[in-house]
Amino acid sequence: MISLDFLLEIPALVGIIFIITGILMQVFPPKKINPLYGYRTRRSMQNQQKWDFSQKYSAKLLAVLGLALVLISTLNIFFTIPDDLEKIISAILIIGSVIFLVIKTESKLKDI
Repeated sequence: MISLDFLLEIPALVGIIFIITGILMQVFPPKKINPLYGYRTRRSMQNQQKWDFSQKYSAKLLAVLGLALVLISTLNIFFTIPDDLEKIISAILIIGSVIFLVIKTESKLKDI
């Protein structure tokens, strides 16, 4: 039986969660601005047009980032990486994905 390492497990799991969440938000986007569900930032909640755009855009981007995390995580099958470095890379991948999502979505919202 193959033992999956930290790098393969955590970002892949987060990636799967991102994919599922992105798909769910595409299928069931929040219709009205609310404080509980959806992509909620000051800019996205300024008006209904920005809200609707940010929900669609961030959902698609979230699914793509999730797929990227899953694919990058599989690289550990081909490379041997020390445990400490695996943890650092995992954290960078996950945090970097979230930061990229916010920066990219907020950048698009500026144009609306």
